[in-house]
Amino acid sequence: MIGKKSWIIPDGFLQPNSLGEQISHEAVCVLNLTEEHASIRLTFYFEDMDPMENFITECGARRTHHIRLDKIMDQDGKQVPRNVPYAIKVDSSVPIVVQHSRLDTSQEALALFTTMAYPTE
Repeated sequence: MIGKKSWIIPDGFLQPNSLGEQISHEAVCVLNLTEEHASIRLTFYFEDMDPMENFITECGARRTHHIRLDKIMDQDGKQVPRNVPYAIKVDSSVPIVVQHSRLDTSQEALALFTTMAYPTE
C-alpha cells in the first residue's frame, strides 16, 4: 500500500498580506490511492497557545484533495490564524500521501514552494 495514515508538517504560516489577484495561502495536498474514502483530521500546533483540533475534511477513493488552510474551519467555525507560525498533524482513516505548499503574494515577486510532509509510521 502506498501512503501513511499520519503525517507531520512542521512549518506553517499564513501570510497576512497579499498583492494582486492571488491570495497568499497554504494547502495540504492529499493523494488517496486506496479504494476507500479517506476521513482526514488536521491538528494545528503553536508556540504559545493550545492546539487547534477538529479540522475535518475528506478525500475520495483514488482522488486528490487540496485543503486550503485559509478556508478550512473547525467544527466550531474557527479558522487557522494568519501571521502566526504553526505546525500541522494530518491523520487519515486510510493511507494517503501528503504534500505541503505555500503561495506568498505579499510582495511583487511572489514565491511558491512545496515540500513533502513527514510520515510518522
